[in-house]
Amino acid sequence: MKNLTLIVHADIKQALADVLRGLKGVSGFTFTPVEGHGPQDERDPQLSARDRVVGFTPHVRVDILLEDADVRGVLERLRASGGLVGNGVYWVTRLEDQGRL
Repeated sequence: MKNLTLIVHADIKQALADVLRGLKGVSGFTFTPVEGHGPQDERDPQLSARDRVVGFTPHVRVDILLEDADVRGVLERLRASGGLVGNGVYWVTRLEDQGRL
C-alpha cells in the first residue's frame, strides 16, 4: 500500500473531491486544512488580497490510500483532469502497516 499526499490550494477543494470520487482505485480520501507559508510570488494568480495581508495561503492536504498498482494511474488521471495542474504538489510514501481500530 502507498499513501498519496497532495497539497492543493483551498479554492480547488470541491473540484478535486469531484475528480477523486470518480477515480477507479480511490476508495476514499481525507481532507485536512493547512496553511502554506513561505515567499509568495506577487504575480501568482492564486493569491488573494487576504493572502497577501495575512502572509499565508489556505491549502488543503489530501491523503489517499492506494494499492501500489493504482498510484501511477491515479496521478495520470489527476494530471489529465485539467484544473488541478499547477495548483499543488504531491508525494507518495510506503505504508508499513494499516488497519482499523
